[in-house]
Amino acid sequence: MASSNIAVTHSELGVVQADVVEARRISPHFVRLTLSGEALAGWRHLGFDQWFRLAVPTTDRTRFDNLADTFDMGGYLRYLTLPKSTRPVIRNYTVREYRPELRELDIDFVVHGDDGVAGPWAASLPLGATVGLIDQGCGYRHVEADDVVLVGDESALPAVVGILRDLPRDVRGHAVIEVPDLADAQPVDGPDGVPVHWVVREPGDRVGARALEHLRELPPFTGTVSAFAAGESKLATGARRHLVNERGVPKANIDFCGYWRA
Repeated sequence: MASSNIAVTHSELGVVQADVVEARRISPHFVRLTLSGEALAGWRHLGFDQWFRLAVPTTDRTRFDNLADTFDMGGYLRYLTLPKSTRPVIRNYTVREYRPELRELDIDFVVHGDDGVAGPWAASLPLGATVGLIDQGCGYRHVEADDVVLVGDESALPAVVGILRDLPRDVRGHAVIEVPDLADAQPVDGPDGVPVHWVVREPGDRVGARALEHLRELPPFTGTVSAFAAGESKLATGARRHLVNERGVPKANIDFCGYWRA
């Protein structure tokens, strides 16, 4: 991750292996994979924007059993020493939904043609593939506040929608989500007092620019604010800067994370 103030909270579970049991394109730029496996019975379900390291196979010989149980600096250095021929690719993803009774976990992948590794892998609809997951905890810390403000691009859509799903029902505020196509908007189960502003990026726009513009145009907040901003690095840091400098939100009340750089 690039710029971020998000703390990692490691789980005791270590590397969880699961298999892709369902794979489908749900919108122009999203593929949803459903993972299942007995090991998911022990998953630490935190809700909100819970994220994890996803180890994706690169060949039929990819191994997950020799990964470190925690992906801290030591775990990363150990990962780098593994033979490239059997080493998975590791990327960060958010839990879209977890169904403990079925031992199932959904992941939504943004897919842009051949860009990246995990996106094209997911776009191939890899039914039956085995993956590894290392739980990293939540980025968003809900604090008591008069308003909740959530901002993200498509890479942060699962995080923002997950936070909305798990917020107290009496919360009010705003959620701004920028997507490349209005058809990428998803149904949201959020508090009635937190409208979701779907902002569509036009071809040629810098990622996050329209979301920031929309954030700046929101009406004045009535009191204390709890905020979350994530996605492309300039969007996350730009939203934080606006909230601190223009809206007077204390830095401690803003969780932000640059998931990627344009």
